Amino acid sequence: MPHDLPRTLGALRASGHELRGVKDEIRANLLDALRAGRDPWPGIVGFESTVLPQLERALIAGHDVVLLGERGQGKTRLLRSITNLLDEWTPVIAGSELGEHPYDPITPASRRRADELGDDLPVDWRHRDDRYTEKLATPDTAVADLIGDIDPVKVSEGRSLGDPETIHYGLVPRAHRGIVTINELPDLAERIQVSLLNVMEERDIQVRGYTLRLPLDILLVASANPEDYTNRGRIITPLKDRFGAEVRTHYPLELTDEITLVEQEAHLVADVPRHLLEIIARFTRALRESSAVDQGSGVSARFSVAAAETVAAAALRRAAITGESPAVARPVDLESVPTVLRGKLEFASGEEGREIEHMEHLLRRATADTARARLRGIDLNPLAEAVAAAPVRTGERVSAAEVVAALPPVDALTEIAKRLDAGGTEDPGRMASAAELACELLFLTRRLAKDTADDDTVSYG
Repeated sequence: MPHDLPRTLGALRASGHELRGVKDEIRANLLDALRAGRDPWPGIVGFESTVLPQLERALIAGHDVVLLGERGQGKTRLLRSITNLLDEWTPVIAGSELGEHPYDPITPASRRRADELGDDLPVDWRHRDDRYTEKLATPDTAVADLIGDIDPVKVSEGRSLGDPETIHYGLVPRAHRGIVTINELPDLAERIQVSLLNVMEERDIQVRGYTLRLPLDILLVASANPEDYTNRGRIITPLKDRFGAEVRTHYPLELTDEITLVEQEAHLVADVPRHLLEIIARFTRALRESSAVDQGSGVSARFSVAAAETVAAAALRRAAITGESPAVARPVDLESVPTVLRGKLEFASGEEGREIEHMEHLLRRATADTARARLRGIDLNPLAEAVAAAPVRTGERVSAAEVVAALPPVDALTEIAKRLDAGGTEDPGRMASAAELACELLFLTRRLAKDTADDDTVSYG
């Protein structure tokens, strides 16, 4: 925190500071970013021309927002990004329970202090990260959690039940002058949703039979899965009506966005070449189009991330067994994905027992599509003939150096290496990965055979 910020109400007034509501603050900062050509949404991929313009219009209009979309579409990540549009530091009354602005105290205790101290009222400063409150809606959430309840400790101190200072405030009042996010809003019991009606429209709260007028200054945002309206719950009509904007999210529309998302989010313990990330991205997109998968549940972007991390882990394990360094993923490491990630998918009824079969089929198709796209125009016949005469052996117990040593001396491999980012490097891992993908394409197009031995090694020939 900067040391030159005002520390009393009088100094704050002398500095020329102006009070702005949360929605005014977000609107002004968003418009400043758009005018300056800055990206207001760092790290958000694939929403540039669809979701973000709608969300920006809603925020400029000062609307509370609900994001609708299947699981793993980045709804929570997007809602958390709104915090970047708040001022970095904002003044609050030092010691106030609700973080009220020094110009506008709203609780009886803060008003009393402001009257007593005047310009000497102490001022503290709150960072924008501390002005974001998030609540996962669970069936056991109570009104007291969100709004507040009578605090028996305060009552035992001698205050009467009608005294507003006996209230223990919930999450929503404590987020005063900030952003409140409710994830999976339909999971919130309908009677609990009712407690938010006054907060959103009248901006006051009701606790235990009496109304405490608190002019709360908050932006309320929520996320929901459209399927939840019929499966686990719904957003009640009066509450849905109070949201000024409803924005639909989606999975990445472009293959490049899917790859970028995986590169951005995955924590990889080994080097995973981009052509393998492309296979994973194509595989995920194929699952989203498959009739065997329950599309109402969706195929989360987390699936792609977990698949990339699984492939990296398989490569690192293989490197530990073979002693190679550094660990570089190869197509053989993709075989671990269907069995490890089967549980992340919901399959359509009638597909019991065939889940792995479906996944392996779509993974082979994604591999073939990627290899065709990357190696288009290269004559692979000389490679096929050479490998047919002298088989190439690979597997989790075969090192990259052994794979490279077994490769035939054909000119096509030079172009393959260049296309798959393995050219001009002394690292055998990249070259082995590129050569394996070419051999796999030849197998999938029925120009080579592929045999698996008892020791889990694979031979192309």
